[in-house]
Amino acid sequence: MLLRAALAALFVSSAIVHGAHAQEKVLNVYNWTDYIDPAALERFKKETGIEVHYDVYDSLETLEGKMLAGHSGYDVIVPTAEPTFSRLIAAGALQPLDRGKIPAMAGEDPALLKRVETSDPGNKYGAIYLWGTIGLGEVASKIKPLMADAPLDSWDLLLKPENAKKLAPCGITMMDSATDVIPSVLKYLHHDPASTDPKDLADVEKTLMAIRPYIRTFASGGAIEALAAGQTCLVMSYSGDVIQASARAAEAKRDAVTYVAPKEFTQLWFDMLAVPKDAPHAALAMQFINFILQPGTIAGVTNTVHYPNAVPASRDKVDPAVRDDPNVYPDAAALGRSFTVAAVKEAAVRARTRMWAKFKAGH
Repeated sequence: MLLRAALAALFVSSAIVHGAHAQEKVLNVYNWTDYIDPAALERFKKETGIEVHYDVYDSLETLEGKMLAGHSGYDVIVPTAEPTFSRLIAAGALQPLDRGKIPAMAGEDPALLKRVETSDPGNKYGAIYLWGTIGLGEVASKIKPLMADAPLDSWDLLLKPENAKKLAPCGITMMDSATDVIPSVLKYLHHDPASTDPKDLADVEKTLMAIRPYIRTFASGGAIEALAAGQTCLVMSYSGDVIQASARAAEAKRDAVTYVAPKEFTQLWFDMLAVPKDAPHAALAMQFINFILQPGTIAGVTNTVHYPNAVPASRDKVDPAVRDDPNVYPDAAALGRSFTVAAVKEAAVRARTRMWAKFKAGH
């Protein structure tokens, strides 16, 4: 009996030590594809001894599905503010950030944090990771021969069917995201981007269906390679993706790729650092978020992926070519023309999803 008790005590002690060791040494991160500075992960491990298990996704639907199912095993996730981040908050799937353990969050731009409060009142559940705009990726050398007077600085280039028809031969790619496309088309049609009016949605459907015959492909992350390789000449996409494509095209000495924030408006989006409610290593998650928000760390991320961050103190550490590019860091006038999307009710989400499926199918 004494031997059995001793062995049991030893087993319990070993389990406690092993559990504490795991708590100290492992962090599970789930982020977008091609959306981190690998050197930052290496430095975090070197400085803390914590091993980072890093997985990626390419759609918000995938992320949301895992989070709502629960027990994902992830400690840090990077949802876009709308619609996923706000929906995860409403569903109780996230835990409030422990601001006392994330002092670096105090260094984030208050004006940008204010923009996110429509999704997260009081900024309780997330810190801004990166942000950007949605606009057009263009290969002007392929567009101009087909349309000498192409309105390269306007949404008309894509959304007017007579223009799309002319550019179809060089390839038009639409981002595969109803969440991002529909609000911008509503805005283009002078409707409220958050409108749930069936008549407004019908206007969007009419506009999109008019250009559907001229769209070659739908893509999310894949638009980077298609643009860089010259397989498409016009893309509606995220600013940073197009800018990455531009760098890859230049490196391969292919036709120049340019990101354009259309003169009428751009949609502003935010990707957030958040912690699932059932994160197995929540304390380490707070430590990781604080590390990422250090000016030197987040500057390295911006330099790698060409998306702006929300830490003003990082600006002097960002490569001048990136920092001074107005397509990466929009100026005050461009920000003044931008809008952010708001959450819509579930019935409206279903209506948008049905319309999007119809648009993609082309009938």
